[in-house]
Amino acid sequence: MHRVLVEKKRWISEERFLHALNYCMLLPGPEAMQLATYVGWLLHRTLGGLTAGILFVIPGFFSILALGYLYAGFQDVKIIQALFFGLKPAVLAIVIEAVLRIGRRALKNRFMIAISAAAFVAIFFLNVPFPVIILFAALIGLVGGHLRPDLFPTGGHVPKDQDNKAVPFVDAFIDGYRPDQARPSFRRSLRVGSVWLLLWFGPVAALAFFLGGTHVFVQQAVFFSKAAVVTFGGAYSVLSYVAQQAVEKFSWLRPGEMLDGLGMAETTPGPLIQVVQFVGFMGAFRDPGSLHPMLAATVASVIVTWVTYVPCFLWIFLGAPYVEAVRGYRMLSAGLSAITTSVVGVVLNLAIWFSLHTLFASVEEVRWMGMRLLAPEWTTVRVPSLVLAVGAIVAMLRYRVGMLTTLACSAALGAAYHLAIEK
Repeated sequence: MHRVLVEKKRWISEERFLHALNYCMLLPGPEAMQLATYVGWLLHRTLGGLTAGILFVIPGFFSILALGYLYAGFQDVKIIQALFFGLKPAVLAIVIEAVLRIGRRALKNRFMIAISAAAFVAIFFLNVPFPVIILFAALIGLVGGHLRPDLFPTGGHVPKDQDNKAVPFVDAFIDGYRPDQARPSFRRSLRVGSVWLLLWFGPVAALAFFLGGTHVFVQQAVFFSKAAVVTFGGAYSVLSYVAQQAVEKFSWLRPGEMLDGLGMAETTPGPLIQVVQFVGFMGAFRDPGSLHPMLAATVASVIVTWVTYVPCFLWIFLGAPYVEAVRGYRMLSAGLSAITTSVVGVVLNLAIWFSLHTLFASVEEVRWMGMRLLAPEWTTVRVPSLVLAVGAIVAMLRYRVGMLTTLACSAALGAAYHLAIEK
């Protein structure tokens, strides 16, 4: 997006692109989709934002839907089982690589490391809810950014265009004329907020009224509406929260299936957060009520996708005019830094959780002095999965092999091994 929007098309400047990106990273939800919506809004107001955001999501939605049909309908077929046998260790390697990548960017000093460590202990050992961790991290950043801004590095000076050619279109238009969509207005904010809150919660309320609060559609609509508010720092940061609730509380998924869904989302177009569609799909497939399982799964896919992305449009259309009016507000940047730092600990928790359930056939939850411990049964280690995971990690970290290539090779090797032992 940066290469096309800033360098090739020259629609917006480097400074405005990063300013918009910083705002999107402060928001819950997929920042890439929100950034596309933001730029579309800058170019062509609400219609442009809707066009950019919807087209960003549609390919991933239909891809996950198609893969969900195959997964749910043919899960017992040997070739499907074999492919996912090899895919899981590669996905584990991707999550570990994400921990290292985010950590290198976020852990700039000992104070940041302490925040990350505290977040890990809170979610892994104390089972503190993910939203609470994000809230405390944001508060630490906002207060700390005011008292000790030196502890919250927010990045250095960003060079502007080096060629000094014509000012990009959006910058010249907005900075010179300040169109209506870039002017903060209480009346406009009230109108935008009312419309998008109705679009968000109206369907949820209708489902609850007609189906009752215990129906799987209502449970998913409410749960993923909550998830849409706490997905700070990218999809990886919320996956442990979604996986924990989907597996342990609602029983929509089995532990290994979250990795299967993540593998689907990694290999299809669109935001990684689209994995929540797979969670909803499988949950409704297993609890379809009076509907056919596939039809129930399809309806759940639409519901989950709706409550995941409608809030994204709300955040952009409501907040973007104010973001355009206020630049360089350091406390917001410090809050973002603290949230991103806590996300490192949360994603580390996700990596360990995935590792245990991928590499061991039996994992027990033990309570000790108020803490939750995950204890694998060491005799149940899956050696082939361990070998594939180590190979994928080495390929990605040491030899810089691409994600899709690593996934494809691991899936092929795992499928060959799985089919061989089946014979």
